[in-house]
Parts: sequence; structure tokens; C-alpha cells
Amino acid sequence: MSDTAVPEGNKLVFELKDGKVVIELRPDLAPLAVERLKLLASEGFYDGVKFHRVIEGFMAQGGDPTGTGTSGSSYPDLKAEFTKEAKFERGTLGMARTMSPNTANSQFFIMFEDVPSLNGQYTIAGKVIEGMENVDKIKRGAGSSGTVKDPDIIVKAYVEA
Repeated sequence: MSDTAVPEGNKLVFELKDGKVVIELRPDLAPLAVERLKLLASEGFYDGVKFHRVIEGFMAQGGDPTGTGTSGSSYPDLKAEFTKEAKFERGTLGMARTMSPNTANSQFFIMFEDVPSLNGQYTIAGKVIEGMENVDKIKRGAGSSGTVKDPDIIVKAYVEA
């Protein structure tokens, strides 16, 4: 593991080019994913990381240090923490994964719109409570893959109480 202690507080802040996004984390729904997000933010892992996959009307995905969507942190993958208590609505932060449910690591996505088909299929770790207008300004990608040319980045990520 890391020498970095997981910070207290359940607000994850992303500073983007257009302003701050504040996400209320939900350790009651996804304690493992929330701890991972907080740990990585406190280590500076997300600083400068690209939103590599952004699909209009769907979501913005980031959290891959390579910016390709194929990588994650050096920590082990997380067990799925699916819930029926929360839904994939506009502003929801979910954990990205491969086809295998237990592969969430560092990548996440923020919903632009409600997408009920994701409910119970991905871990929900939080919801945007401030700055959704800044999420809406993230540069969109092309085609069904949503691959972004010259993507926007997370300028800085941190946890606050």
C-alpha cells in the first residue's frame, strides 16, 4: 500500500479549466471505491489526468494515467459494490470497469444524463453537488467510442471535509 493516509472528508473536488466540481462521496454505498478515490486524489494521481472518453448525452470518463482508457493505478482492482439504493442520474459518479464486474481501479465517469440501464451494473461512488455546469463544458469526443482529441484534464483533485 501507500504511505499516504486516506484523508478525512467525503467531498472530492476536481478543479477543471472552467471551475470546480464538488462530488459528495458515498461511503455508505461503496466504501472500497470511495477510499480508493480519496487515496488517489491525496497522492496527486488525478492531477493532470485526461477525460479520455466523453460521449454527449451520456458521460465523461477519466482516471487513466495514460489517457488511453486501458490503464489504472498500481493498486489492486476493487470488488464490485453495486447497489439498488442509488441510480445513474445526471451528476452521478460511477467507477469504470471492464466487462468483468470486479475490475474497477482508478477510472471513473460522471453522468451527463440519467441512464437507467447502468443501474445495478456499475459501482456508484458519489454525486456532483456543485459545479455540474463545469462538467457540462468538458470537451466531447467523437463517435460511439467517445475518444477525445486534445482532451480536457483534471487540473487538480483533492478531498475536503
